Amino acid sequence: MTTTTNTNTNNSVNNNKRQIPHYSDHGTYPDSYYAASRNPKPDRPTLKDDIVTEICVVGGGYSGLSTALHLIESDHEVVVLEGAQIGWGASGRNGGQIVNGLNASLEKIKKSYGQQNADFVGHLVTRGGKIIRRFIRDYNIDCDLKEKNIFAAFNQGQMRDLQATHALWESYGMHDREMLGKNAIQEYVNTDAYVGGMIDHSGGHIHPLNLALGEAAAIESGGGIIYENTLVVDVEYGDDKVKVITEFGTVTCKKAVICGNAYLNKVIPKLTDRVMPVSTQIIATEPLGNLADELIPSDVCVEDVRYILDYYRLSADKRMLFGGGTVYGGQDPADITAKIRPNMNKIFPQLQDVKIDYAWSGNFALSFSRVPQMGQLHKNVYFAHGYSGHGVTGSHLFGQILANAINGDTKEFDTFAQIPWIPFPGGRALRVPYSVVGSWWYAFKDQTGL
Repeated sequence: MTTTTNTNTNNSVNNNKRQIPHYSDHGTYPDSYYAASRNPKPDRPTLKDDIVTEICVVGGGYSGLSTALHLIESDHEVVVLEGAQIGWGASGRNGGQIVNGLNASLEKIKKSYGQQNADFVGHLVTRGGKIIRRFIRDYNIDCDLKEKNIFAAFNQGQMRDLQATHALWESYGMHDREMLGKNAIQEYVNTDAYVGGMIDHSGGHIHPLNLALGEAAAIESGGGIIYENTLVVDVEYGDDKVKVITEFGTVTCKKAVICGNAYLNKVIPKLTDRVMPVSTQIIATEPLGNLADELIPSDVCVEDVRYILDYYRLSADKRMLFGGGTVYGGQDPADITAKIRPNMNKIFPQLQDVKIDYAWSGNFALSFSRVPQMGQLHKNVYFAHGYSGHGVTGSHLFGQILANAINGDTKEFDTFAQIPWIPFPGGRALRVPYSVVGSWWYAFKDQTGL
């Protein structure tokens, strides 16, 4: 049972903490469609005491929630600390697509890290989606789950890449994917933009913020405790205990799990340079009524296969949620609608004059290799981050692997932990300009079909 010690916490913590700027604008959700349509949530307290617990999870996004819920299911005592509100970051702002796989392809993993690591990843990348569906089923989470996702190709070069991907995934026993020609893809999404694509019948999409809120409620129903608006400013660790220091209180625990991802800021200096925040943007139209069914009659979600891609789907109330764009370093564009709407109009000219009701941005954590990272800062301090835009499924998978490692099953954790992380060339100072230059090259390839 979590215990509280009655100390003069405010003075002791504030006098010694490192000054970490708050990232969340007082914890209020962004003006997104997801925030406007979220399920009710309780007002959770801010930690203002010194408490003792078994395991402290830092971060109330999918990585932290999945880790905490898996630990609760195996009878651990867990406290979750979130600097804003549950799902405030990428977990409550993303495209909501259940896409199997990592950002880095299995072929790239094979070339960079060898056949053994590619085989390892290839046999577990579909598990994240299964974990999401189990949570939804077991805890009765209302988050508008819909099935199937499509990878769309603009040219024959992209189709050849998809065919190679299809064959590779088939070799790992994943038989849920089907190639689509131009006529076949138009049965799913009514546009002339694509020459074909690939459908994953095991993919899908959800209301991402409501999934996070449902997982948080499941944690609390199992006895876990969640503190919101509780900014972690430091983590100290010794041989037998860990102290997580927040603005107004501390958590002393046996083990800690760091899941701050793109919003960890500079709390853990050893992790700061491992990833780079990158923003992506989404717009939501007014409800489209019957037009929505004409545009995406199958109600699947779609992403194209360009380096800087577009992704879109219909919401439960028949809005078009259309996302894309990339800003390295994590800054928001001056005008999100002006940036994203032209891309939407190219795919669906019928939406030229519809009203845009919401436009928002959010950061994901990009690793240089595009492979997520997990490891240990200390024998009792674990971390996971760097999903590189494929975090919906990856974070749920990593949460399970982290929980398994804490429970003594370290095989999968050890395999991921030993994969070397590659720093951005030039370090922190050059990681943004380096990535921008790289994006220009890949955008050129996208445009020319090379």
